[in-house]
Amino acid sequence: MPACEKILLLYTGGTIGMQQSATGLAPASGFDSRIRARQQEQSLDLPHWQFHALQPPIDSANMNQHHWLAMAETIRHAVEADGCEGVLVLHGTDTLAYSAAALSFLLLGLPLPVLLTGSMLPADAPGSDAWANLFGAMQALQAGMAPGVRLYFHGRTLHGARASKLGTATLDAFDVAPRLRQSERAAQIPATLDYRQQRQPVNLAVLPLYPGIQAAQLQALLDTGVQGLLLECYGSGTGPAEDDQLLTALHSAHRRGVVLVAISQCPQGHVEFGLYAAGSKLARTGLISGGGMTREAALGKLFALLGAGLSQAEVERWFALDLCGELTD
Repeated sequence: MPACEKILLLYTGGTIGMQQSATGLAPASGFDSRIRARQQEQSLDLPHWQFHALQPPIDSANMNQHHWLAMAETIRHAVEADGCEGVLVLHGTDTLAYSAAALSFLLLGLPLPVLLTGSMLPADAPGSDAWANLFGAMQALQAGMAPGVRLYFHGRTLHGARASKLGTATLDAFDVAPRLRQSERAAQIPATLDYRQQRQPVNLAVLPLYPGIQAAQLQALLDTGVQGLLLECYGSGTGPAEDDQLLTALHSAHRRGVVLVAISQCPQGHVEFGLYAAGSKLARTGLISGGGMTREAALGKLFALLGAGLSQAEVERWFALDLCGELTD
C-alpha cells in the first residue's frame, strides 16, 4: 500500500466548513485558505494537496444524484489528468454514508483510495472535531491505504458501503452495524460497471413497510415512474403477504421493468426470504434480496447499476453479487 504523496481535497460543503449567517450555520466558500492556515499553525507534515470545491457548496441535506455524478467525474479527472494518488472528500454528515456508498459503486476499479470525512461541529467552533477528522484522514492516506472507498471519522476508518450515521449527539457518530454478509463475490468487475463508465440519473424510491400500509399508497409511488424500488421489509424480509392488492402492485411493477429490492428494517438484520411463508410470497412478486446491505448501500448500488443503463435482468444479476465488500465480510 504505497503512500499517497499527492491528494485531491474535494470540498462539497457540510458542517465542517460552515460559518454563522443571519439564518444560522450555512456552507461557506474559501475553506482551502482556512485549511492552509491551520496546517501552518500546527506545523503539520502532510502530503501535497490540491483543492477543488463543488459549486456552490451545500448543506449535505441537499445532496442528490447529480452531486454524486459530479464528485465521481471530479475524482476521475484528478486521477487521469492531475496524477493524484488519493482523494479526500469533505462532506456533511447527514448524507455522508449515502455518498460513501454511492461512490463505492460509482468508482469500482479505481486503483487508488478515496476517503470521505466531515465533522459534527464547524471547524471554527470550540472543541470541534473538524481538524482531527480532516488532518487524520490526510495522514491516513499519507501512510498508505488499499484502493477503495472508505469513511474516516473520529479516528476510525470504516468501509464505505457498510457505514451508517447512528447518532447526532456524539462526535463518534458513525459505525458499521453487524449484519450477516455471506453472498457470492463477483469474479471480476465488468467494463459496464468500471469507474470510467458514465452514469445517468435514475428515478429511485425507498419505502418502509409498516402496519396499515395500503396498496394504493404503494401504487401511487410506483406511478411516479420509478425505475427501482427499495422496499424496507420486516425482519428477514417479510411483509403484508395477505394483501393481494399490494402483491399485485409489486408484481405488475416488476413485469413492466421496475427493479424491486428488499432489505431488512432491522439495524442488524438481513433478508432471507425462505425463512417465513410471508417472505416467500413477497419474493414471488419479483423482489430480489438485498441480503445484509444497509439502506445506503442498497440505494447506492441500485443507482450505479441502473445508471449504467443495464437491463432489469442485468441489474438483478449484479445486485445479487458482492462487488466491493457490501455483501461479504
